[in-house]
Amino acid sequence: MLSVDDAAAGGLEKRRVEWRISDEPVAYEHAMAVMEERVAAIRAGTAPEMVWLLEHPPLYTAGTSARDEDLLDPGRFPVHRTGRGGQFTYHGPGQRVGYVMLDLKARGADIRRFVRDLEEWLIRTLAAFNIRGERRDGRVGIWVDKRNHGGLPGQEDKIAAIGVRVRHWVSFHGVALNVEPELSHFGGIVPCGIAEHGVTSMVALGHLVTMAEVDSAMRAAFDEVFSG
Repeated sequence: MLSVDDAAAGGLEKRRVEWRISDEPVAYEHAMAVMEERVAAIRAGTAPEMVWLLEHPPLYTAGTSARDEDLLDPGRFPVHRTGRGGQFTYHGPGQRVGYVMLDLKARGADIRRFVRDLEEWLIRTLAAFNIRGERRDGRVGIWVDKRNHGGLPGQEDKIAAIGVRVRHWVSFHGVALNVEPELSHFGGIVPCGIAEHGVTSMVALGHLVTMAEVDSAMRAAFDEVFSG
């Protein structure tokens, strides 16, 4: 695991955000334990904010709005019930998960803005690779219009998911960007409860990128969006 301290400007002061990048898949239970500990420390003022970039082994997670009927293949991968918002999603190798632990009270105490900033973070990351990620009213996450990639009008696929939780104004959980996951693994669930649209990845769209390149773009985009 690589750990890097990074200072982001916040007014006249410097806000220190620790960045961690895990090179090997991280067990979901371990990641949750690390986040719980860091969230408590951020609230206590004994540790800096943190962004953790990682991959998980193949698994499904169920958010607070998950419906049992959307778990189509319960025995396919482990299923983890979690306190984040949202419904069912898949995590696995080739997907860059970004867990974001920020002191939202110190950043203006605006949860809607925080979620919109997460969206903007993903949109700018994708733009660095000439992929146009878009928001959709009533649909959480970032979407790709297939017309921009040789598809037909009306075809849209999800390329990134967002699911967050806030405790005492400290955020955790975060985003999941599909770089090169096995897309068939999404077939065991109705991703985010939306059956009428599919999922895609950066590589499936023809962009042969490495995880290191994506990490670099995510850091640059994060600084642009969250340092103001």
